[in-house]
Amino acid sequence: MRVHEQGDPEDNDRNDHADTALLLRSRKLWGGSAILIVAIIAAYANSFHGPFIFDDGPSIVENPSIRHLGSPQVLAAPADSVTTTGRPILNLSLAINYAIDGLTVEGYHVVNLVIHILAALTLFGLLRRSLLLPTLGSRFASASVGLSFTISLLWAVHPLQTESVTYVVQRAESLVGLFYLLTLYCYLRGATAERGGRWYTAAVLACTLGMGSKEVMVSAPLVVMLFDRIFIAGSFEQGWRRRGRVWLALVATWGVLAVAILQSHGRGGSAGFGLGMSAWSYARTQFTCIIHYLRLSIWPSPLVLDYGNSVIGREVDIVPYALGVILLAAATVAALVRRPTLGFLGVFFFAVLAPSSSIVPLAGQTEAEHRMYLPLVVVVVLMVLAAYRGMGRLGLQSRHAAIPLVAVVVALGIGTYRRNEAYHTELAIWDDTVRNVPRNSRAVFNRGNALMANGEVAAAIRDYNESLGIERGYAKGYDARGNAYLAQGNYVAAIHDYEMAIRLKADFAEAHNGLGSAYGNLGQGEKAIKEFSRAIELDPELEEAYFNRGTAFGIDGKVDVAIEDFGQAIRLRPDYADAFDRRGSAYEKKGQMDAAIKDYDKAIDLKPDFVDAFQNRALAYFEIKSYDKAWADVLVLRRLGGTPVAAFVDQLTKASGRSQ
Repeated sequence: MRVHEQGDPEDNDRNDHADTALLLRSRKLWGGSAILIVAIIAAYANSFHGPFIFDDGPSIVENPSIRHLGSPQVLAAPADSVTTTGRPILNLSLAINYAIDGLTVEGYHVVNLVIHILAALTLFGLLRRSLLLPTLGSRFASASVGLSFTISLLWAVHPLQTESVTYVVQRAESLVGLFYLLTLYCYLRGATAERGGRWYTAAVLACTLGMGSKEVMVSAPLVVMLFDRIFIAGSFEQGWRRRGRVWLALVATWGVLAVAILQSHGRGGSAGFGLGMSAWSYARTQFTCIIHYLRLSIWPSPLVLDYGNSVIGREVDIVPYALGVILLAAATVAALVRRPTLGFLGVFFFAVLAPSSSIVPLAGQTEAEHRMYLPLVVVVVLMVLAAYRGMGRLGLQSRHAAIPLVAVVVALGIGTYRRNEAYHTELAIWDDTVRNVPRNSRAVFNRGNALMANGEVAAAIRDYNESLGIERGYAKGYDARGNAYLAQGNYVAAIHDYEMAIRLKADFAEAHNGLGSAYGNLGQGEKAIKEFSRAIELDPELEEAYFNRGTAFGIDGKVDVAIEDFGQAIRLRPDYADAFDRRGSAYEKKGQMDAAIKDYDKAIDLKPDFVDAFQNRALAYFEIKSYDKAWADVLVLRRLGGTPVAAFVDQLTKASGRSQ
């Protein structure tokens, strides 16, 4: 019979202590993650109902490619989709949103917030595991959970992040940020695991998805290699020997980015050389932008949605900013030699900013706060670690930092919450932008658009005048003012502005469409149809031009052609209630009452308060002697505040034998 020896009591105590420590660390991780999620949701609790704004229009609302989730088209947004052009994974994410709930904006905000939460949790895990590595463990291992949690929390609730989270289409930045962090995290897990194959595969997959999300990802393979050299392997030689194949796989993901850029033809003409802005003009402006980003990292006010596309005119104006950036770059190089772990942070900062803040002009927007989404990590890491080391030198314990930390987090969270209030309406965000950057013609123009949407036509015209006073050659400004004059019934002034817009931009389809509307209102049907046709020729997916031309054909008695145009408008925009109503009227003229009623039904389904559609359907029901249904529509019409045609109501009363 074998006798089992009793274990050493000291060993048992040691094991119990290790188990207890593991349990405590696990609780801290789960608790920290939960607090992180709750804090982010609280900071963004008022962000879910903000409307689509700015580039959300062409990138989401008017982007036909997101309406075809099951088609390869979803990976190739058209050139005029602005932010989504050349970014297939971003476009796919928006298509998934559209497939779930169309253009209901709340769903897009929810996804944006989920992406931000996942990025914060990934950052938490990446920092914690990095601080446990031998290169950093001697200084930070005991506080790895607390430090990682603090950095992730401050980064996540910082007001500077609102543009990447609350402005829907700037999901581009938070999405690529998530994939960038996931690439580093999965690579680190693979390098520290006994069998890291699955983690390396996940790292390459994350890198691939990032390359399809935004060009910022271009630096990720190189940053991973530097991370390996500094924090894990100790040299490039050792890193290559152990993980060279993973490095090659990461580098191969550049192919995805190259294909995306080539297919987008320089991102639809919004990025690259030869766009009217020289590399030097753009680069010298970036010196001021980078310093401004750093200032906003410390004091995030005022925050601005759109800084415009202005550049620094004189070299002398950039001197102090250029010196600041050059000193930061020099400090990064010096740190790589003497203190590589610190130097890595500098490289990360400049590597992430380089695609948007170097010599390649982004002519549409020279400065944008969302570009600091990932670089902000560096600022927060440096500040938190500096505070931690300072407390150590002063002999202070971590509990002494609790109250100041809570105060800072609350202040940042309140700042984020308040910043989100500016996104509640288009007018609010553009009014805020104009207040902070009054010479930004595009911001003034967009405020005019918001006023137009609110029905404040005269105020909109004042803004369009101001915008054109800042930038006389702004074709969109003339087109928008033409629309405002059209709404006022000032058709002659509208024609003048549309013609000016076309003179400045010959292929301006929307201006031709507006010009056609003005001619139509003046009773010049032939000219109107010519302009609508020209608009369609320039932009075959401009559904409004088909709708307008169909209306003009209908007035001209060409009902079959009108039905065809309304059908094309509906194919391009399946939720086009007015087109269904107008096509129903055309079918009714042909005596095709069933087809007419079917279209009226669809128009009312899409727009339940559609007065004209109820009126038209009531008339159609009367024609086929469905008097009860006609009366039902008349009653709904009255409830909606509409006024049924009196003669029709009299006829319906007599025919049905009912009293009014």
